[in-house]
Amino acid sequence: MDRKTFIKKTGVGAGLALIPNLSRGGSDATEIKQPAGMDPKIIRDDAGTVLNVIGDVQTHKLVGSDTDNQIVEWVDDVAPGVGIPPHIHSKEDEIFRVIKGQIELMIDGKKSLLKAGDIAFAPKNMAHSWTVTGTEKAKMITSAFPAGIEKMFEELADLPPGPPDFSLVERICGDHGVTFV
Repeated sequence: MDRKTFIKKTGVGAGLALIPNLSRGGSDATEIKQPAGMDPKIIRDDAGTVLNVIGDVQTHKLVGSDTDNQIVEWVDDVAPGVGIPPHIHSKEDEIFRVIKGQIELMIDGKKSLLKAGDIAFAPKNMAHSWTVTGTEKAKMITSAFPAGIEKMFEELADLPPGPPDFSLVERICGDHGVTFV
């Protein structure tokens, strides 16, 4: 069936005719503008801002200023044994995508072993944690939405080298709506 016949038989043509301005080319339609900072971006694998957040080496690919504060996305490149203790976000949901290695993820008290290709969702206000297991480094893409948590990571990355002062870490995280459980 050719395109014209398809449109006639399915009624798509009639439906399009009923949408104001579309059949006339939209010349008097209200122009829709993207918010400032919402330009398309291509971020190469070797690009981004690298932060060492208490052993979690993160490469920030997209931050709030890139996405009108809708989402922040970073790549975790982490050695075996490194992890984040149980905590709760009050502001953002997170998605974890394992690219390489193994991550033991706990969400709401339930543990799962994630391998390359696996994805997990951790809603805000729900305790979660993760730890790299096995013998190889893990690579994981983490997304948080809305954006804003990148500011917390910047503050944590600015802490002096060596074992962190956990009370200071708790204060910084708490200032950004993240609490440890």
